[in-house]
Amino acid sequence: MKVSRVLLLVITVFLFSCDTGSDESAGDNFDRRAMLANWADNIIIPAYANYEKELDALVSSVETFTADASESNLVFLRDKWQSAYLAWQWVSMFEIGRAEALSMQSYSNLYPTNPTEIEASITSGDYNLELPSRRDQQGFPAIDYLINGLGSTDADIVAFYTNAQSGSSYKTYLSDIVNRLHSMTTEVVEDWNNGYRDTFVNNDGSSATGAVNKVANDYIYYFEKHLRASKIGIPAGVFSSNSPDPTDVEAFYNSDFSKALYEEALAASEAFFNGQHYGSATKGESFATYLEYLNSIKEGEDLVKLINDQFVTIETTGANLLDDFSEQVETNNTLMLNTYDELQKNVIYFKLDMLQALNIKVDYVDADGD
Repeated sequence: MKVSRVLLLVITVFLFSCDTGSDESAGDNFDRRAMLANWADNIIIPAYANYEKELDALVSSVETFTADASESNLVFLRDKWQSAYLAWQWVSMFEIGRAEALSMQSYSNLYPTNPTEIEASITSGDYNLELPSRRDQQGFPAIDYLINGLGSTDADIVAFYTNAQSGSSYKTYLSDIVNRLHSMTTEVVEDWNNGYRDTFVNNDGSSATGAVNKVANDYIYYFEKHLRASKIGIPAGVFSSNSPDPTDVEAFYNSDFSKALYEEALAASEAFFNGQHYGSATKGESFATYLEYLNSIKEGEDLVKLINDQFVTIETTGANLLDDFSEQVETNNTLMLNTYDELQKNVIYFKLDMLQALNIKVDYVDADGD
């Protein structure tokens, strides 16, 4: 198994070292603007609208809980956190426009979170969540700690919020980090709805700064780093001498939710590749239709079919994972490693074969040793 991962790395490095492509396309007549319009109007903007709606519900549940810190309100808050966290998986790959300017990905979902610094901030009441040094003390992972990790029972957790001396400080911090998620999202949604959509769609050129090239790189970066590495590879120990770490899983304090988050992110990635409209089975122009237009073939096989077949293999392999990824890496890490290997195959299809077919260069540095 380790050999297979090393072999994939060697193949990737060798083939990229032979790349002589330019930033400019070969001059094909594919309607890039139609693809950008499909992405904006039918995928990105609707997904953000749903995410904002789920954050509205999360903010409301926090307000209810901080007004009455009961166990029932904690359970309600936890449910809204999960719904918003799932909705986040559908927008987190779109680190473009205002989301890029805000570094929204790292401020929203950098894990593992830092409970020591969170507690220090709560105690002092002195913190600036806009500082880069605070990225691991906010977002969904920090909320996870505050609603799932303060105690072993709901009663124990509620006790932190009802404590006469410190309860109000916990409530304030929880409210602040949830409101920051909401305010960042509002900025992004308003940007898309007030001009950025047209800027994005009209930027249909084939240069490195064109929207297609940027989205292609962002998509692959997300799939490689956030989906393959962060959700699976890092907790499985792929990047740490095969030493798995159960504390590195997403939603660590509610770790039986980690598989659901992974599967949601995988579904979002597959849907985007195929141009599937958000919340619908309808499909439009996409990477898949672009590759079909170019008649992209790999070793005699249709590249789109290879990628979609590999998505099925990834799903089939991951279906056997436990809901709790912390438990998974401790009891049967081999299955996590197998899932990583299957994800890596699509990384190669995307990063080498798809970009080569589209004549797009990788615009980020791969420095994680994978």
